[in-house]
Amino acid sequence: MEANTLTPQKLFEPQVRYVIPVFQRPYVWDIEKQWEPLWEDVRAVAEELLEARHQQSSAEVPAHFLGAVVLDQQPNPAGFIQVRHVIDGQQRLITLQLLLNATRQVAAKHGRQRDAALLTTLVRNPEHIVDSDDEILKVWPINADRAAFQAAMDDDEANDESKHRVSEAIVFLRERITSWAFDASTDDSSTPSDRLRALTMALALNLKLVVINLEPADNAQAIFEALNDRGAPLLAADLVKNAVFQAAERQHLDVDKLDRDYWDTLSGDFWREEQRQGRLNRPRIDIFLNYWLTMRRAHVVPSDRIFTDFRDHVLQPAHDVQTVMTELRADAQTYRRLADFPPHSVPGTFYYRIIQVMDIAATVPLLLWLTRPASGVPEPARDQALTALESWLVRRMLCRVSIADTTNLVVELLRRLRTATPAEAGQITETFLAEQTADTRRWPTDEEVTDSVQRIRFYNAMTPRRRCRMILEALEDSYRSPKTEEAHCRRGDLTIEHVMPQSWQQHWGADFPADPASIQDRNHRVQTLGNLTLVTARLNPVISNSPWPPTAGAPSPEGKRAGINAHSVLLLNKRLVDEHPDEWTDQAINDRTLALGRRITEIWRRRA
Repeated sequence: MEANTLTPQKLFEPQVRYVIPVFQRPYVWDIEKQWEPLWEDVRAVAEELLEARHQQSSAEVPAHFLGAVVLDQQPNPAGFIQVRHVIDGQQRLITLQLLLNATRQVAAKHGRQRDAALLTTLVRNPEHIVDSDDEILKVWPINADRAAFQAAMDDDEANDESKHRVSEAIVFLRERITSWAFDASTDDSSTPSDRLRALTMALALNLKLVVINLEPADNAQAIFEALNDRGAPLLAADLVKNAVFQAAERQHLDVDKLDRDYWDTLSGDFWREEQRQGRLNRPRIDIFLNYWLTMRRAHVVPSDRIFTDFRDHVLQPAHDVQTVMTELRADAQTYRRLADFPPHSVPGTFYYRIIQVMDIAATVPLLLWLTRPASGVPEPARDQALTALESWLVRRMLCRVSIADTTNLVVELLRRLRTATPAEAGQITETFLAEQTADTRRWPTDEEVTDSVQRIRFYNAMTPRRRCRMILEALEDSYRSPKTEEAHCRRGDLTIEHVMPQSWQQHWGADFPADPASIQDRNHRVQTLGNLTLVTARLNPVISNSPWPPTAGAPSPEGKRAGINAHSVLLLNKRLVDEHPDEWTDQAINDRTLALGRRITEIWRRRA
């Protein structure tokens, strides 16, 4: 390869096109990390040029280094515009073009035609030598950015309304240039024309890039991976895309069509939005690829091995890249719909309770496999499998035993499911879970669950608190008829209420023994499941510390029982007030804890 240091004028003045290959990621630079720092650097160079001119100094203003770009020369017939593929550095090339064009627009608008003409040669090829409109712009982005980039390089102010990041970039740069050029406080001795001239010269001549031109024998893909798979801020998905489209080119596929018809499903802000996975925030597309590889290979794939696993175990054995992309696109669509199942369907309930509330993302590969059309799992078998796994997880949570081995368990279950017919998925899952005998994998029995529920300080033990609320929501749903329109309570909208308040001494301790052991015992009992219910957030403060029957001086003159009865429609509360018309005692708490514990074993059944 050959490396040279070039100014933007040397890089862009020839009649040339720098084409971003389709395997590259979309434009991702933003104001805080890139646009603002770049503008400040360029502005500083322009101000140094102004100062040197003001002092009539002959000293050379130091150039500012922008970084490196790697280019791959493409064969083209004699007489045609040269084409180079941008293997690395596309983000800075696009941004530099936007900065050049923003300066051109400001200069043209304010009568600096000489500067505008110079800058035009750096962003556009002459129209009389091009064969199509595509060849006019010096830089040609991928499909996802193309329309926005063309609009940004145009002079129609209506284009400023776009929310694309490219559009936001040129609006930001144009505003900064205008503000600086027409702000007299910058340098009282310089005019706006002086500043625009200095900025034009700074952009054309006082910026430097290291331009690496690959030679015919160089492996562009290997160089791309070497540059970007060792610490540069590329996503694993960007490297995957690079590998896919390099393979597609070797198979002589239409890569532009492949990008539009397949990879476009995985493009956009939705996929690049960061989501929490474990202790880290990662882009959604990398998280999906992690789950997808785990599902597809039935093998644990560490997050730092996404690209290499995809390349070595999915792409290399593939006879047809399009087949891989067809599968990936379909599964990406399934993954995106996981949160859209009807809330009280079995997959919707599993997603809410296990993924959202319990935060056990290790189950996603199995959920993806069971719900993807390619697996062919019938709905009854799918529901049976998810119900069994949900029971296994909830029971282990209630028994306060570790679920740390869930990832390996899911992978082993996937291996077993893949060797059977899809219709057997439910039965196989139940059998597999029932067979686990290790302490890290046992499916707790009814007796273990009810015993644990009676012993633990439920309110304190079920953390985060949404886990406690989820159990109470499930208990409420269990009292409702599945045939009614209101078969389920509103998830996440209700608050947890202690029937006997945590501050029970004020209105609940008149006849209670004052010895430390009794007080400690009651403090424990107040936190158990039998003393918990659900109410609306609006009702909670009104009744919170009131005694069960009304007494003088209580916060609610009607009493807590009457307040719940009058304002709550939950069946959980209807049973509570109907069964305890006169008092709420320590023994009542114990009895209800046992009853609810047994009901939990009916909600989350275990195969014998």
